[in-house]
Amino acid sequence: MKIWDLATRLYHWLQALLFMGLLVSGHSGNGPHVQLGLALLTLIVWRLIWGVVGSETSRFRYFVSSPMTTMQYAVGRVKAKVGHNPLGAWMVISLLLALLIQCLSGLALAGLLDGLPLAHLWLTDDVFDLLVQTHVVLAKVLPALVAVHLAAILLYKLRGKGLVKAMITGVQSQVDSAQPVVFASQGYAFLMLVVASLVTMAIIALSII
Repeated sequence: MKIWDLATRLYHWLQALLFMGLLVSGHSGNGPHVQLGLALLTLIVWRLIWGVVGSETSRFRYFVSSPMTTMQYAVGRVKAKVGHNPLGAWMVISLLLALLIQCLSGLALAGLLDGLPLAHLWLTDDVFDLLVQTHVVLAKVLPALVAVHLAAILLYKLRGKGLVKAMITGVQSQVDSAQPVVFASQGYAFLMLVVASLVTMAIIALSII
């Protein structure tokens, strides 16, 4: 059964590649770290938009469950929906938020937030120092989150559920659902990518005015 659209799959793998590039360039001090960060920011904005208007399994309101439901799933009292299970959903949210904060703090370090409206009022020295510390801390936290994510994927693989293959092909075997997933137009998805790109370009433009 098809559960993931092309846009979601492309986002996932591009994010993984960009994260590895940022990890290497950040620790080595070499490479296009800022440019990779801007590309990742564009992807995250795209995912946030797609999480609201995208295909059924990509929408936050579809796959994010309450803490109570998540705990009930963890003890086997609630069945998972097609797509992300409740625990996986919170991992997705954690990674998205951490990456978004890391990108925003990186923008500050690169001087790309200086041109935003009223930056002289809210981007104080104390706020800047906090953003620097946040960037350093998340550079250590994010690899740990990714390690947990990969461990969960391995666990599901050992249980006979190939999450990686599903994220490549879009098709998940052994799905217990009679209802097909409702997919949004992929042309619309890539229009939203253009919108996300314009957001990043606007930030860059404001920084050089």
